[in-house]
Amino acid sequence: MSDKTLSTSPVAAPVMTAASPDGSAPAAGAKPGWREVWRVYSEAATLRMLLLGFSAGLPLLLVFGTLSFWLREAGIDRTTIGYLSWVGLAYGFKWAWAPLVDRLPIPLLTRWLGRRRSWLLLSQAVIMTALVCMALTDPQLALLPMVWCALAVAFGSATQDIALDAYRIESANIQRQAALAAAYQTGYRLAMIWSGAGALWIAARAEIAGVASYQPGAWQTAYLVMAASMLLGVVTVLFSPEPQRRELPPSKNAADWLKGALIEPFADFLRRYGKQALLILGLIAIYRISDVVMGIMANPFYVDMGYTKDEVATVTKIYGVIMTLVGAFVGGGLAMRFGVMKVLMLGAVLSAGSNLLFAWLGSRGHDVTSLIFVISADNLSSGIASAAFIAYLSSLTNINYSASQYALFSSMMLLLPKTLAGYSGAYVDAFGYSNFFTATALLGVPVLLLIGLASRSKTAPAQ
Repeated sequence: MSDKTLSTSPVAAPVMTAASPDGSAPAAGAKPGWREVWRVYSEAATLRMLLLGFSAGLPLLLVFGTLSFWLREAGIDRTTIGYLSWVGLAYGFKWAWAPLVDRLPIPLLTRWLGRRRSWLLLSQAVIMTALVCMALTDPQLALLPMVWCALAVAFGSATQDIALDAYRIESANIQRQAALAAAYQTGYRLAMIWSGAGALWIAARAEIAGVASYQPGAWQTAYLVMAASMLLGVVTVLFSPEPQRRELPPSKNAADWLKGALIEPFADFLRRYGKQALLILGLIAIYRISDVVMGIMANPFYVDMGYTKDEVATVTKIYGVIMTLVGAFVGGGLAMRFGVMKVLMLGAVLSAGSNLLFAWLGSRGHDVTSLIFVISADNLSSGIASAAFIAYLSSLTNINYSASQYALFSSMMLLLPKTLAGYSGAYVDAFGYSNFFTATALLGVPVLLLIGLASRSKTAPAQ
C-alpha cells in the first residue's frame, strides 16, 4: 500500500486514503456499484484472507465452546466452566504485547518471511504445540494442566490475531476492508465448523461402542486432528506475499524505542480523535457484549437440554455457521453499499434480539426444529454485525501502527464481555437459563444508544 496522506481532520483515518491494489486511488465519496461490490470477493487478497481466517478461527472454540462441552461431559460443574472462560482474557489484553508484534523482529524468521508473516508463523507453531498438549491431558484427572494448555492456545491465538489484523489492513485500501472482513469471517466460520462440529463428530466416532461413560481418548483424537489442521494456515503464510514494508524511523536509544513502540500508537489515536475517542472506545467495549456473555453457556445449555453431540454438531456447528457466513457476506456488501454505521445499528438490534429466542428455546425442551430456527436467526445476526464491526475498527486504524491500534480495539471489544462472561455459570445456577438469556439481551440496549451518538459524530466513517 502507498504511504498515508496526512490530514488534520479527525475523520480522515490514514488508511482511508490509501491507493487500491491496482495502484488507482478511489474517487472521493464515490460508492461502488453492485458489480464492483461482489467482484472484490474474487481478488487474490480476499482469497488469501479466506484461508488465513480459517487459521484464526480454529483455536477459538477449542478453548471455549468445544472445550466447555468436553469439560461438562467430564463432570466439571457449570460455575467452574464459567470461571475457566477467563482464559479468553488473553484476547482482551493482547494490546499489551501488540507493539512488540508491530516493531520487534524475530531472529532469522523476519529476515526470511518479513515482519507480519514471521509473527504469524511463530504464533501458529505455539497454537499447534499447545493443542497437542491439551489432547494429552484429561481434565477429569487433572484440571490445572488443561487450564495452562488452554491459556497457551489463547495466547498464541491472540498473537496470531494481532499479526493477521495488521496483515489484512495493510493488504488493501479502506473500500475493500469490508470485503476482506467478510472473507476473513468466512474462513473464520468455516474453521469454527471444523473445530466445533468436526471436533464433536470426531470425538463421537472415536468413542468405544457400548461404553456409556466419559471417554477421554475420544477427545484426545479430536484435539490431535485439530492441531494438525493448523497446517493449512502455516502453508498459506509460507506462500503469501508480505505487505510492502514500512520503514520506521531509527530509534536513538532504548527509551526512544519504547516510546515509539508502546506509547505513540495510542497517543496517535487520541490526537486524531480527541474528545470523541472516549465515545469510540465505549462503543468498541460493549458492541459485542450480548453475544460474548451469552456464548459461554451455549454448549452447557445444549448438554443440559439433552441434545446429542451429533445434533449439536449438525445444527449449531454446521448449519448455524453457514448462516453466519451468509450474514457476513450480506453485512460486508451492505456496509460497502450503504455505509458501516447503518449496518452496525442493524447488527446490534438483531444480535440482542436473537438472545431472547434462546430464552424461548429453554422452554421447549429437547426440540431440534426449534433449535434450528433459533440458531438460524442468531447466527445470521452475528454474521451481519461482525462484518460491519470489523470494517468499522479498520477505518479507525492508522496504518503506521496497524497491529498495535487494531489490537487495542479488538482487545477492548472482548475485555468487559469476557470478564462478565466468567460469572455466567454462577448466574445460570442461581437464576436459570431463561433469565440468563433475557439478561444478555438487555445488555445490548446501551449499545444502540452509543451507535446513535457515534453516527452523528465526526468520527463516523463516510456513509
